[in-house]
Amino acid sequence: MKLTYRHTISACFIGYIVQAIVNNFAPLLFLTFQSSYHVPLTQITVLVTVNFGVQLLVDLLSAGFVDKIGYRVSMGIAHLTAALGLVLLAVLPDALPSPFAGLLIAVVVYAIGGGLLEVLVSPVMESCPTDNKAKAMSLLHSFYCWGHVGVVLISTAFFTVCSIENWKILAALWALIPLCNFFLFLRVPIAPLVAEGERGMRLPELFRQKTFWLLFLMMMSAGASEQAVSQWASTFAEQGLGVSKTVGDLAGPMAFAVCMGLSRAFYGRRGDRIDLDRFMAGSGLLCVAAYLVISLVPVPALGLVGCAVCGLSVGIMWPGTFSKAAASLKAGGTAMFALLALAGDLGCSGGPTLAGMVSGAAGDNLRAGILAAVVFPVLLLLGLFLLRRERRAAASPAAARRG
Repeated sequence: MKLTYRHTISACFIGYIVQAIVNNFAPLLFLTFQSSYHVPLTQITVLVTVNFGVQLLVDLLSAGFVDKIGYRVSMGIAHLTAALGLVLLAVLPDALPSPFAGLLIAVVVYAIGGGLLEVLVSPVMESCPTDNKAKAMSLLHSFYCWGHVGVVLISTAFFTVCSIENWKILAALWALIPLCNFFLFLRVPIAPLVAEGERGMRLPELFRQKTFWLLFLMMMSAGASEQAVSQWASTFAEQGLGVSKTVGDLAGPMAFAVCMGLSRAFYGRRGDRIDLDRFMAGSGLLCVAAYLVISLVPVPALGLVGCAVCGLSVGIMWPGTFSKAAASLKAGGTAMFALLALAGDLGCSGGPTLAGMVSGAAGDNLRAGILAAVVFPVLLLLGLFLLRRERRAAASPAAARRG
């Protein structure tokens, strides 16, 4: 059977599910690692830091090698390292003298895959012939949300039925998804990101573009707006409502992820009828309102509603910024997507960090931390406004010349 770009798009969808597995499966096992391997909380924290640190490093380095080895080879490496890392997660802790060393090696391996997928999936999707690029990009990014929800629900069901002691079997089963997608990417067509006869911008060229820095600011703000609430939603639910960890996970980050996925899926279905600028601006204002409800309204139940609404509001920010970048800097190429992925990941790290630091300084008052983090959706709105003004300024001389 001859594979078409519809199969490429499906493979990209699965690619974001793979990234969701890489980022969200191991955290479900942190307590198990503590009890089974006697890994202290400080070392568990190192695993989280290394995972996202390696992904940031891959984001940075990929601008220099992806174009040289090609998207197909890079996609193959991404999926194989993701699959290998999940298998090593089940094997190395028992095989090495130090279980923590085994866990750390596994995390590094699958983080390489996660970082590459962050850089590769969006441009491969962007290069596919589709009627509405922004609509397709939003639908694509919704699959990370569905992957996140699926990892939590399926893993929880497996642990309930088969016991958490059998988590290694589940790790191997999750590894089958990137392995199967590896073989799919060997065969699907992949269109060039930059038109034939042209070349993508080099880093110095990108850095001279004011538009690039506005997009960089927007992407960093998008990641921070998303994760400043998402990472603390479970803690907020437990503290505010006094519920268990399981209920907190479902009421906090799970509701956030579902609403974020619904937002992206909605634009992915209706995006051809909706102006992207207006949708992003409305989402930014809704995000500011959600932050204010979470931080200022002293009713825990309304705070949780605010968390869910925040998920709804941030859904378009990341994929929308990618789409605006592809439309604004058509020759941006791999370097642009890699640096925007870096900006987004910096925001994903910086947003929760700011919220946590302010919360700690305010006597572990999480509401104060969330209130401080409202600066991120405000910055995204500012970037959107400046980008629109920049576009109008660039269009004015062209209109004058035609006149």
